[in-house]
Amino acid sequence: MNVSILGAGNIAGTMATTLQPLKNVTCYAVASRDRNKAQVFADKFGFVKAYGSYTDMLEDPDVSLVYIATPHSHHYEHIRMCLDHGKHVLCEKAFTANARQAEEVLRMAESKGLLLTEAMWIRYMPMAEKIREVVNSGIIGRPTSLCANLGYPLEHNNRLVNPALCGGALLDLGVYVLNFASMVFGNDIESIAANCIRYRSGVDAQETIMLSYRDGRMATLYATMLAQTDRRGLINGTNGYIEIDNINNFEAMRVYNLERRVVAEYAAPTQVTGYEYEVISAIKAVEEGMIECPEMPHIETLYMMQLMDNIRGAWNLKYPYEVERVDSDPEEDPVVTARRAAQAKKTEEEKKKAEEARKRTEEAVKRAEEKQAEEEAKRKEAAKELEEPTDPDDYDEDMGSEEELVK
Repeated sequence: MNVSILGAGNIAGTMATTLQPLKNVTCYAVASRDRNKAQVFADKFGFVKAYGSYTDMLEDPDVSLVYIATPHSHHYEHIRMCLDHGKHVLCEKAFTANARQAEEVLRMAESKGLLLTEAMWIRYMPMAEKIREVVNSGIIGRPTSLCANLGYPLEHNNRLVNPALCGGALLDLGVYVLNFASMVFGNDIESIAANCIRYRSGVDAQETIMLSYRDGRMATLYATMLAQTDRRGLINGTNGYIEIDNINNFEAMRVYNLERRVVAEYAAPTQVTGYEYEVISAIKAVEEGMIECPEMPHIETLYMMQLMDNIRGAWNLKYPYEVERVDSDPEEDPVVTARRAAQAKKTEEEKKKAEEARKRTEEAVKRAEEKQAEEEAKRKEAAKELEEPTDPDDYDEDMGSEEELVK
């Protein structure tokens, strides 16, 4: 499949490195607003074509799948461009600036029958499934809480401190700790408590986020662009805990018992860069005619964007170009509507399963009652026979003739 990259920055370079050794993948085209920059990139990573215009690349009929590697402040615009040109899209995180943008482009992709998926790479990694498998195995008993942190000193990065580019820790780093919590504990959140420290430019520099789940579990999350952190994830249970090295790119997982002794260890498989899993999934989805990847379905992307919108709302933090909603009725919010529709579908499926289980139980009870009635009837019949007078001649038939008895 011809894979092309929109944008020629550092993250685009990482993706280009990833694509080179992949089977059945052609490093086809790269586009930058600077034609020379695109050509240097193409020469370095072995791309067939270089474009000095995003539109020019998208008008190339041989472009199949486009990886968007621009700042998330521009994702909405660039996703729309790709979809308008009939291209499948793998878009870097954070998916868009807010949930309304995400809702619009996802609806657009659905209407055109095109793949659109978020490159939240940890969702696609084999270790993601292994973590869930170990947690669900019961080895640490009943999971009750988790914590995760992610931080790098990034004040020098202009994009991260610029409000116009949707800077701040949340969309770049907080999105990882939130996705980690979602992967392990799901999304049945009852309440959120979040605080942030602002940078002098007004963006969020670091934050703590506490999620409380309806079943009593809790997640404590921390993200910062001011300092280096250990990037660890911990999942605590009644019989032990799980420690995960680097929730930003899973490296290893260790399971501890109540004596804090390691009882199991798992290492992440060797990888190219870690981006290969999302590419392979996206290509497979395109080949199978799907519009989303199972590892990061649209409903999860929407939920994450809504969650971050809610957190920013609590901080009264808005990006300069965000348009205020005139109608604030949540019933009219397409994201809320999508989430409620998904929940309604889940509830209906659970109700159907419960009804089927009830019918099976009723049938089993009925069969048991019928069997019991049968056995009771047999017992009564046997008792009746014992109570009836016995004909002495019966014994003669059973015991033989008088002559035989004498012998």
